[in-house]
Amino acid sequence: MNYSQAVEWVHHLPRIAGHCGVENTGRLLEKLGHPEKNLRFVHVAGTNGKGSTTVMLASVLKKAGYKVGCNISPYVLDFRERFLLNGEMASEEVVADCLTQVREAIEALQKEGWESIVEFDAVTTAALLWYAKEQCDIVCLETGLGGRLDSTNAVQNTLVACITAIGKDHTELLGDTYEKIAYEKCGILKNHCAAIVYPVQPQEAMDEITLRTQKAECSKVVVPELEDFYFYRGLPFENRINYGGYDLIVPFPGRHQAYNAAVVVEAAIALSEKGLDVPDEAIEAGIRKAKFPARIEVLSHQPLIILDGAHNVDGAKALADTLETANVRNLTAVVGILNGKGADQMLRILSPYIRKLYTVAPDSPRALTAQQLAEQARKFYADVTPVSTVKQALQMAQQEMPDGLLVCGSLYLASEARKVFVR
Repeated sequence: MNYSQAVEWVHHLPRIAGHCGVENTGRLLEKLGHPEKNLRFVHVAGTNGKGSTTVMLASVLKKAGYKVGCNISPYVLDFRERFLLNGEMASEEVVADCLTQVREAIEALQKEGWESIVEFDAVTTAALLWYAKEQCDIVCLETGLGGRLDSTNAVQNTLVACITAIGKDHTELLGDTYEKIAYEKCGILKNHCAAIVYPVQPQEAMDEITLRTQKAECSKVVVPELEDFYFYRGLPFENRINYGGYDLIVPFPGRHQAYNAAVVVEAAIALSEKGLDVPDEAIEAGIRKAKFPARIEVLSHQPLIILDGAHNVDGAKALADTLETANVRNLTAVVGILNGKGADQMLRILSPYIRKLYTVAPDSPRALTAQQLAEQARKFYADVTPVSTVKQALQMAQQEMPDGLLVCGSLYLASEARKVFVR
């Protein structure tokens, strides 16, 4: 397959499996000779912040001189964002070659009666295959959904596991309590790995995390202490902190991202204790240089244009906290939210910062229609307009945004909108 054929093929694979991802990916990796056994991993799970944590840590390890694979999901602009090596996307030829090999393995499994492999299993396997071919020193691996049964959990050589913020999302699959969700996320813990935990967790989640780290006999468990943070005064959306003696410029706004950066610092220290050399200078420079689109991304200051992929209630809270800290009000907003993500709560949380709202349906079969979202929004907003396309909504919003524009509610929406603003 060439690149376009490979991408078309993988996107047409099913999204829902008869078997869990860890089984499917395990079967695929076995067919391919277990390339993952030649790799070492930092595995990152959580409800919010796992992508930011993964890319910051990968940037730190690159600055330390290592060959670093970074596997994140979903992508925002380019499918090849799922295949990062030292911060650069794989070539189209490389992706096509890896997906072709995975397709052959899937077809061999299908002949044996194994029919349940889905898109995420195939993409994860292809990335692991490439990282093994490139002989990466370390791979920073973000889970897709949950942890225990996730495709990425087919790997074994986990040096450090990071558990980011736990919230209530995907409750139909992961459980409806913090305890159940934390249990699933902690499924990535391997015996004697180090565990680094986001510092602000619901107590019910933290109790379960503590139990699971004990059962895994983790070599160390670190939860950053809130008294170890000092937040410098700065410009709006600037995020400069000192954490435990590390002076950090966090490239993503919001206190939650400062906490994610502390998880990265502790993960880097844990890796040093496991034999990797990660100097303090690499930690500070790596965090400063990290890039990740659509995480409260300020595309322009004059006029103010903010793009955020916040896709659930906790994400909306983090965005609202950031807007509050920056003293930003009266925004014009384009918002699109998927069904089941707590649209009512998200809209209520953001209402103090938005004066005019355009609702749209992101490019997803799970999206609320613009009209459905508008009906919910009218409980909290006086000025709501449903619009049939994202492009049209952005054009309308840009004509009436005296105090700035906010685009948020879904990474699918962020992906569409970013193509308009960043060329």
